Amino acid sequence: SLLWAISMFGCIVTGRLIQSEPRQIGQTQFVFDIPDADNVHHVVIFLLGTIPLPDGFGASVFFSWPSPNSEPIWQLLGYVSNQKPSAIFKIVKAKDNQVHSQGSLFAAPNQMMNNNMSQIGLSIEPLDQVMQQTPVSHATPSNMDSFGQFTNKMLENFCNYATSFAITQQQMMPSSSQAYVPIEVVQRWFENFQKRMAANPNYWKT
Repeated sequence: SLLWAISMFGCIVTGRLIQSEPRQIGQTQFVFDIPDADNVHHVVIFLLGTIPLPDGFGASVFFSWPSPNSEPIWQLLGYVSNQKPSAIFKIVKAKDNQVHSQGSLFAAPNQMMNNNMSQIGLSIEPLDQVMQQTPVSHATPSNMDSFGQFTNKMLENFCNYATSFAITQQQMMPSSSQAYVPIEVVQRWFENFQKRMAANPNYWKT
């Protein structure tokens, strides 16, 4: 029994306090209880640094949505190891073909699940076995989130800059060397771009 491993892992749900004392429910299995499952969007799992994992071992990270009336359905998020001591995971309900039947692995005697209590499961396994597993496709946060934020911010800055030069038709000075674009055209283009980015961040590749 790896009782010392209880002091090995830390867990942070974005916007909440750190958890550092998982429950041990098997010889090499540990669980963090995560309340208010509907408001869990990103989770960070990390090694506390006080005790390393055994050489040649890693910890698979699973997530389970509340299922009070049935066996928990676990989805593989990824792993942590001595070489990769922390990882951030995006939490989205997986499709049926992306879940893992790990009920027996993380089952606890007389376990009662709260209707809105999710769980993070950690299983210490040989590292080569851990690295061969395939996590759900959405688990790793995409750089597209940051790209979308940057793009919107850049274009918002451009629109603000362009509109700062707006003048009325009466203020226009006749000039054969200058062309004018109605400010409504720029604003409409920006609004349409935002809608397209929200619907499909990759639309600009087509």
